[in-house]
Amino acid sequence: MEENAAAQFERGTDGPKVIVVGVDGSDSSWRAAAYAAGLARRQGSKLVLVYVQPVLPAGASMGAPVVDATNEVAEELMAEIRKATDRLQGIYDVRWEFHTLRGDPYNGMVQMADELKADAVVVGASESAGHRIMGSVAVRLVKAGRWPVTVVP
Repeated sequence: MEENAAAQFERGTDGPKVIVVGVDGSDSSWRAAAYAAGLARRQGSKLVLVYVQPVLPAGASMGAPVVDATNEVAEELMAEIRKATDRLQGIYDVRWEFHTLRGDPYNGMVQMADELKADAVVVGASESAGHRIMGSVAVRLVKAGRWPVTVVP
């Protein structure tokens, strides 16, 4: 056995224990969250919802209104998630948690998936034209090759 193989995290051998899903308020991210919640329920996995608050590039105005806006999105996402879980309480039992951090969505998702030893990552398909230049978060996560990635349209 390779020396390094023993130190590697063994993913998904008994089904996923931790499913990480990226949410940003877009329709595709809500569909991804719903899909991931269904997976988590059926598999008995923990569902981890992650919102990565964007950081504007250097040179852009980083005034208080921008910071307030991204904090507002995080608060709105949390309120929506709580409403959804309250509606489903008693019907479906899903263990879940919500994390928010600042930075680039791709790097934030990688950081959370690694920290939480994710067995699977679920994201919505990009609704942004800008992904043509940088590559969508979904494509970049697939190329990272560290977890099974499901892209929900």
